[in-house]
Amino acid sequence: MATEQLSLAQARRVALAAQGFADARPAGRVDRRHLRRVLDRVGLIQIDSVNVLVRSQELPVFARLGPHPRSLIPDATADGELFEYWVHEASHVPTDHHHLHRWRMARDHKWSRYWDLQERRPGFIDDVLRRIEVDGPVTSGDLSQRVGKKGQWWDWDDGKVALEHLFWNGQVTAVRRPNDFARVYDLSHRVIPADVLARPTPAEGDARKELLVMAAHHHGVGTLDDLTDYHRQKNAPCAPLVAELVEEGRLQQVKVQGWSKPAYLHPAARLPRAIDACALLSPFDPVCWHRDRNERLFGFHYRIEIYTPAPKRIFGYYVLPVLWGDSLVGRLDLKADRAAGSLLVQGSYTEPGVPRGDLAPRLYEELQAMAQWLGLERVVVHDRGDLAADLRAVAGPTVAGPTVAGRTATGRYARP
Repeated sequence: MATEQLSLAQARRVALAAQGFADARPAGRVDRRHLRRVLDRVGLIQIDSVNVLVRSQELPVFARLGPHPRSLIPDATADGELFEYWVHEASHVPTDHHHLHRWRMARDHKWSRYWDLQERRPGFIDDVLRRIEVDGPVTSGDLSQRVGKKGQWWDWDDGKVALEHLFWNGQVTAVRRPNDFARVYDLSHRVIPADVLARPTPAEGDARKELLVMAAHHHGVGTLDDLTDYHRQKNAPCAPLVAELVEEGRLQQVKVQGWSKPAYLHPAARLPRAIDACALLSPFDPVCWHRDRNERLFGFHYRIEIYTPAPKRIFGYYVLPVLWGDSLVGRLDLKADRAAGSLLVQGSYTEPGVPRGDLAPRLYEELQAMAQWLGLERVVVHDRGDLAADLRAVAGPTVAGPTVAGRTATGRYARP
């Protein structure tokens, strides 16, 4: 796509196509091939432990594939296709990219707890590593257990610091325990495939350049800030590398309408005529995790309110942006009430000017699909927010009180 300037609408379509929202969802059985397709689009999946709806790492896959086996990510991790590392925060990353992050693993981090531990207990981290070598995988809780007559010398806090340091520098890696989501740490060579670890380690500058090109591939088009944010790089060392990539033809510098800074287009970026998507986005989805980009690209101001005291929240606790077409048009405060078998829409809001009557049927269909995927029997819409009445009208029979019963995942009507 040869161009020197993009309208804002074109930039949105380029960005959403790069993220997989120009692709049709699978019509039949969803399997590992489809997960690989998603990973080709997004590159990594940010991990978060909040489980009021579903753990956040599952939502980007649902947004792109719809209902799918929830074992896709754990199975890919168990088979050595994914590993966890600090990339865009804690993330599931394809093991094929392991060599591109070794420059970060080789660096001394500035974590004050690590340096304090080194001063107070020299040799302790090596002791933790030897324990894993001899006894096998551990959690941080395991390091607080009594060891023979020495008593409780495996202090939990110090053990956690030691494990996180070893995780940072790549000597150990971790998988998540399904019941409580705790990290289980083991030696990297026992978890990550040998052929991956045997790959040559590129120079830091070369690895950074590859990550910048990958970020452009995943964003489609973005500023320097957008490209560096994707893998949590810094602008200063990356600015000259982006200039090199433009000179090499691996990125194209363009202007985007309304953006004050230069943008960079991936040579393989697509510009579809339209985006026909309706998706609920995780707060940590790559489409919306960079808040400044949200506002530049979509005119959508979004802040997660999990850590905001309840009386000061504007929209709710766990609020998902709504993608419709090529725009972010609203947000839903969702909760899975597993005991009652209900997907609760605790608040539903649209942006100014959104045709709510047109949005509601498509969005309610997505809510039903999510409920079915999560094994919930019904969608229940609370009356908070300007979209609630329209969703209720689609949902069907009402009940007394502040909630409305929706159709079940099988299409039957049910009361909450």
